[in-house]
Amino acid sequence: MSNNHRTPEALRRHYEVERELAQRLRNSTRAERSTLYQTLYAELFSRVPDHPRLTRREDPERTRRAVEARLALLRPFLAQTQTFLEMAPGDCALAFAMCKHAREVIAVDISDQTAPTACRPPNFKLVVYDGYHLDMPDQSVDLAFSYQFLEHLHPDDVSEHLQLIHRLLRPSGVYVMATPHRFSGPHDISAHFSDTPEGFHLREWTYTELRSALHQSGFARVRPYRARRLRQSAFWDALERGAEWIMGYLPRTWQRRASRRFFQSVTLAAWKSTLPQAAR
Repeated sequence: MSNNHRTPEALRRHYEVERELAQRLRNSTRAERSTLYQTLYAELFSRVPDHPRLTRREDPERTRRAVEARLALLRPFLAQTQTFLEMAPGDCALAFAMCKHAREVIAVDISDQTAPTACRPPNFKLVVYDGYHLDMPDQSVDLAFSYQFLEHLHPDDVSEHLQLIHRLLRPSGVYVMATPHRFSGPHDISAHFSDTPEGFHLREWTYTELRSALHQSGFARVRPYRARRLRQSAFWDALERGAEWIMGYLPRTWQRRASRRFFQSVTLAAWKSTLPQAAR
């Protein structure tokens, strides 16, 4: 989140509003969240008119670079992908780009955030849902992807989300995701005021924590990305967990400072089953 040129007073106002709304979400029931997920961001933007999402100018070059970076994460799996699913696609720039690589591209979000003038490829489909129920057949997706999404889910909803993706994936399917790393956070507006996320990042994760949650939801194998490359060896899995274990004993200030270099995000691939590896 870019906060360049915002005054301390503006940042404090943003923080107070987002913390208030996030607390409402944290204290909500599952039934209430079906509505809150769709309304709280609109309330945030109306109360914080200088929010970076509203004031940031469209930059085609920046969008192009972001799409290329995310395509690089997906590239090991593109040759085997017929159906691609993206959760919380935003303006759908990546999903549109993936239409060149997959027979069918499905973007799933709680609202349509595409530009009115966007040209939608014929093999693209946007599905608007309530955050929980997704009417799609079991084992219908080869590759699922989410970027900066998991941290916005209520902690009680994470397991249900992972089980949903597991259900939708074909036996050889893979879920690729990136979410901010807890050690280098918080990564929301709380970064200016707190050592823990208090805004709309309801939970930030470590690789070890997310790996455990994926295994509990039925995923058979999890591997990290490191230096922008997928690391398939079990050695890298052990190295990632070992480095986090050591870093976890550092005082919070040191941990945060060191992690900004080594643990900006948790970026990983999770395979539904132990079928022969699809990525090379």
